[in-house]
Amino acid sequence: MLYKFLLKPIFFKFDPELVHNRIISLGEFLGRFSLTKKITAKLFNYENSKLETEVCGIKFKNPVGLAAGFDKDVRLTQIIPEVSFGFMEVGAVTHLPCAGNPGRHLVRLPEDKSLIVYYGLKNIGSEAISKKLPGLEFKIPVGINIAKTNQADIKGDKSVEDYVQTYRLLASRFSYATINVSCPNAQDGCTFQDPVFLKKLMAALKNEPKSVPVFLKLSNHLSLKEVDDILEIVEESKLVDGFVLCNLSKDRASLKLKSQPEVLNILPAGGISGAPIRRKSNELIKYVYKKTNGRYKIIGVGGIFDAEDAYEKIKFGASLVQIITGLIYGGPATVKRINRGLVRLLEKDGYKNIEEAVGVEAY
Repeated sequence: MLYKFLLKPIFFKFDPELVHNRIISLGEFLGRFSLTKKITAKLFNYENSKLETEVCGIKFKNPVGLAAGFDKDVRLTQIIPEVSFGFMEVGAVTHLPCAGNPGRHLVRLPEDKSLIVYYGLKNIGSEAISKKLPGLEFKIPVGINIAKTNQADIKGDKSVEDYVQTYRLLASRFSYATINVSCPNAQDGCTFQDPVFLKKLMAALKNEPKSVPVFLKLSNHLSLKEVDDILEIVEESKLVDGFVLCNLSKDRASLKLKSQPEVLNILPAGGISGAPIRRKSNELIKYVYKKTNGRYKIIGVGGIFDAEDAYEKIKFGASLVQIITGLIYGGPATVKRINRGLVRLLEKDGYKNIEEAVGVEAY
């Protein structure tokens, strides 16, 4: 209530990127001290054994994670566990440091419960991330989202090697690695969802030692034929353990947005997050789960604001879910509310554990 009626109205009067940066700094500060972590946990933490799950050999205290894109530079790993998250994904991290796209990076769309995101893979780079890790202790599973450096001169085989260098340096130091081939705001678009390029990337990564589970993050505007082609390549490569579904959407025409054109045109090239992409995300989760008979683990992303949204994705085939936009609109207690709500929904349906609900509505 405090966030909804006091803090959110104040935050929403300021530039969203400025607010985001301040929140990151605050979270980093709170994570430095045992007292501030205990206070945060007292306010926001929630645990229930019905939510415990194991995915790809990794144990999670609950299935709700923080999606990549919020903590780009590994600054919040010490405080996020105290806010009821069961896991988090940092990044996207690229081999070289990247300042991101020029100009504005975020626009709020309150009418749509959404954001326009145009960061363009802004991050400090893999070497800088590597130097931060020795002083960190991870209380919950932390995955790393790996993308290609957003530079126009990195093309073809250079792009493949760019991915490989980050994977080689960082993947083994996290709980899992997500290969992000679907950022809509990079200079070359979603190139590596093209079968020719994806085959090359999978082959190159396959040559590297594999010490953690590997996920592939896809767009939600792919056709079913494109999804089938990607699934075929993944089957052949035998590298990927699961999928993160889905990334931001750049296909605005299909989303039926309510926001005025003048607001949308502030960032005409940016990707859309939040409520407008929930349906497409759910459809792809359901399709991939059914198409592969549940052989691949799925992390569901897109339009989760409450327990019902999360449970919907789980019943369609997601073993885990991630949020960002729901957190921005709902505040730090959002994760606690979602987890409590999931327990209520599980008990209503007669399930003893969250794993029993995965994929029950996929067929």
